[in-house]
Amino acid sequence: MSQTFKQLGAAVVKLKAQLPYLPRALRLVRQAAGWLTIFWLLLLLLQGLLPVASVYLTKTIVNGVAAMFGAGGWTAMQPLLPAAIAMVLVLIGIELCQSLGKWLRTAQSELVQDHVHELIHKQAMRLDLSFYDNPGYYDQLHRARIDALSRPAALIENLGSLLQSLITLGAMGWVLLSFGIWIPILLAVGTLPALLVVLRHTIRFHTWRQQNTAAFRQVSYYDLMLTQREAAAEMRLFGLGPHFRALFQLMRQRLRREQVQLARSEAVAQGAAALFGLASMAAALAWVGRLALRGMIGLGDLALFYQAFFQGQRMMRALLGSAGEIYRNIAFLENLFEFLALEPRIDNPSEPLPHPGLRCQITLEEITFRYPGSARPALENFNLTIPAGQITALVGENGAGKTTMIKLLCRFYDPEQGRVLIDGTDIRTIELNALRQRTTVLFQDPVRYHDSVRNNIAFGDIDNSPDLDRIEAAAVASGADAPISRLPRGYEAVLGKWFGGSELSGGEWQRLALARAFLRNADLIILDEPTSAMDSWAEADWLARFRELVAGRTALIITHRFTTALQADMIHVMDQGRIIESGTHPELLAARGRYEESWTRQMRQQSE
Repeated sequence: MSQTFKQLGAAVVKLKAQLPYLPRALRLVRQAAGWLTIFWLLLLLLQGLLPVASVYLTKTIVNGVAAMFGAGGWTAMQPLLPAAIAMVLVLIGIELCQSLGKWLRTAQSELVQDHVHELIHKQAMRLDLSFYDNPGYYDQLHRARIDALSRPAALIENLGSLLQSLITLGAMGWVLLSFGIWIPILLAVGTLPALLVVLRHTIRFHTWRQQNTAAFRQVSYYDLMLTQREAAAEMRLFGLGPHFRALFQLMRQRLRREQVQLARSEAVAQGAAALFGLASMAAALAWVGRLALRGMIGLGDLALFYQAFFQGQRMMRALLGSAGEIYRNIAFLENLFEFLALEPRIDNPSEPLPHPGLRCQITLEEITFRYPGSARPALENFNLTIPAGQITALVGENGAGKTTMIKLLCRFYDPEQGRVLIDGTDIRTIELNALRQRTTVLFQDPVRYHDSVRNNIAFGDIDNSPDLDRIEAAAVASGADAPISRLPRGYEAVLGKWFGGSELSGGEWQRLALARAFLRNADLIILDEPTSAMDSWAEADWLARFRELVAGRTALIITHRFTTALQADMIHVMDQGRIIESGTHPELLAARGRYEESWTRQMRQQSE
C-alpha cells in the first residue's frame, strides 16, 4: 500500500508538470473542430441533467402508483399522466442525446485526427536529416504517430464524460443530502478504492508503454519485413521467413504477456474495489429500508434514494475512469507536444540572402564533417572547387565521403568547420528554399513513387506545375521515353504494385528518376551513380547524349564507373574524406596513381 501511495505522489508531481499540456490540447481541438465543440458542450449539459430528471420523475411515478393502488380507479391514475409523459420524453431525450453524441464524437475525432496528422507531417518535413540519424528520434516519432495521434480527441471525450459525470453527480449529491449528510460522504468513500486502482494502473501502463517504445517499433519492423514487397525476394531466397517470424513472435509474446499481466492485476483490484462499493451501497440501502419499514419515508422516496445512490456510484466510477483516462492522455500528449517542439538545426538565417546565381564556381573550403553519433569524420579538411558550366566527376571507394558532399551541397547538414561557397557566398546565408530550388539531384537510391509516370517526373519541379511537353522532353533526355512508350497508358500509367500499377526494371526506374532530376531548371545538377542500374547498352545511349543535356550548366557526377567519369571535364579521386588525385582522364592515367590502377582493373574485368 505504501508503494501505491508513493506512486500516487509521484503521479501528482508529474501531473502538475503535465497540466500545461491540457489547455494546448483543448486549443488544438478547438482549431480542428470549433463549431462541433460548442454543440458538444451543450449536449453534455443536457446529458448531465436528464438522468436527474429521470430520478425525480421515478419518485413521482412510484408514489402515484402506490396512491392509485390505495384509492383505485381512473381518477387516481390521472395525476400520473403528466409525470408518465414527461418520463417518456426524458427517456426519448436520453436515447436521442446518446445517438447525437456518438455522431458528434465521431465527427470531432476525425477532424482532430486529421489536424494532428497535418501537424506531425509538417513537423517531420521541417526537421533535418540529422534527426533520422538518432534512434531516439524514431522513438519520439513513433510515440507521436502511434501513441499520441488519437489522444487529443480521446482527451476531449474524457473531459466531456468528466463534465457530464460532475453535473449528474452534483445533482445526485444534492438529492442524497435530503437523506442525511453522511450519505454523500459514504458515496465518496465507497469509490475511493476505485480511484486508487485507476491511478495506479494508469501510471503503470504509461510507464510500461514508454519503456517499450523501441520494442513496439521492432515489432512493426519485423512485420514490414515479412509483408512488404521490397524484402519479399530475399525473404524467400535466403529462407529468412522463419527467422523474422520467430523474432516477431518472441517480441509479441513478451509484450502480450506483460500487457495481460497488467490487465489481470487491474481486473483483480477493480473487482475488490467494486465489492467495497457494493458493500457501501448495501449499508446505505439497509439504513433507508429501515426508515421505509418504520413508515418514515414512502416507496417513492426509497426508489428515489436507490436511483440517486446507484446513479451516484455509477457517475463516481465514470468520473474516476475519465480522470484516469485524462491523466493517461495528457501523459501521451506530452510525447506529441515534445515532438512538435523539436527545432531543426538547419534553418534560414535571420536575414537570408537571395541565391547569387552560379556563374563562377562552387567552393568547399576546409570542410570537416562527421555524422551525429560518429567519432570518425566523413570529411576532414576537405577542399574542392567545382567550376561553373563544366562537368566534374568524383570517383572513389564506398565510404570515401562522396555522397556526404551531396548532403552538404544541398545543406541537409552543416559542416563542423569550413564553408561551402557559391560564387563567394556562404550557403548558410542563403534562403534555404532558394538554395534547394536551384539544385537538382539524382540520389543513389531514388524514390519509386507509386503514382503515374507523369507525376513521377513532374515531382522534380512540382511547384511550377510542369506541362506534358516539359515532362516528355525530360523523359527523352534521360532515355526514359522508350520504356514509357511500352506502357498501356503511356504517361498516365500508374507504376508500382501498391495500387495495381505496372512494374519497371531497376534501370527503367533509374531513368525515370533521371528525368525527374533533369526536369528542374537548376544551376547545379548532381548525379549520384546515374548509370548504376543501367545495362551497358542503355548506359552507352545515355552517355552519348549527356554532354549535350547539361551544356551550359554545372554538373557533378559521383560514380564508380570510369566510362561515366570519362564524360567529365575534371575528375577527382577521393579516399577517406580527402581528394588524393585530380585531373583529366589522360592526365590521371599518365600519373599512374590510384585512378590508373582502378581504371586498368575495371577494363580488365570488362574484357574478361
